[in-house]
Amino acid sequence: MLLLQTKNEWVTVADLLKKLGNIPPERVHLDPSPGTATEKDVLEMERREGRICELVDGVLVEKAMGVEESFLAMWLGYLLNRFLAEHKLGFLAGADGPLRLWPGLVRIPDISFVSWNQLPNRKIPKKAIPDLYPDLAVEVLSRKNTKAEIDRKLHEYFRSGTRLAWVVDSRKRIVRVYTAPDQFHLLTEDQSLDGGDLLPGLSLPLREVFAQLEEEPAKKKRPKR
Repeated sequence: MLLLQTKNEWVTVADLLKKLGNIPPERVHLDPSPGTATEKDVLEMERREGRICELVDGVLVEKAMGVEESFLAMWLGYLLNRFLAEHKLGFLAGADGPLRLWPGLVRIPDISFVSWNQLPNRKIPKKAIPDLYPDLAVEVLSRKNTKAEIDRKLHEYFRSGTRLAWVVDSRKRIVRVYTAPDQFHLLTEDQSLDGGDLLPGLSLPLREVFAQLEEEPAKKKRPKR
């Protein structure tokens, strides 16, 4: 097993992957060496290779992406922007909009709603990686996401100031609505998403949200022996 000599709490690749949330190794970049990456590397990776990476513990972690997840994030973003155009509560950033939750931690939710409370002048910052947190963080699950990874993100989001998080599972057609890292309620496609106290008046019927996605093929039952 390859040894990693860093100031972090891991010394092997297995330790590193576990700390990052048991993510697939192909999402972890080795250049720059794990433990040494910076925000400059996040921006350079996107500019040079078109790869969207988060910065976690000095490691470049590539976002898990797919066409279904991208479509759903953009569709939800459209519905949210339509609401915000009328209510003017803040702005949205997408899956290529990095936010510095605190020094050394750059996360990129699939959708970030940032309220104007964080920006009293109501101007979008020019910094490529601004010191902002998502008041609402939306994560659309990919097959390469893990439960441990999402759990870690939720703790980071709420620690930074997040008030609401939606974890969207397109395969099961459900959404987990979090008001704290360990407090959520589950919505099925027969129900509607609402914005709670953060986005009062918002209502998104999930059947309409998931309407254009293909159904998951039914699993064949194995014959009994």
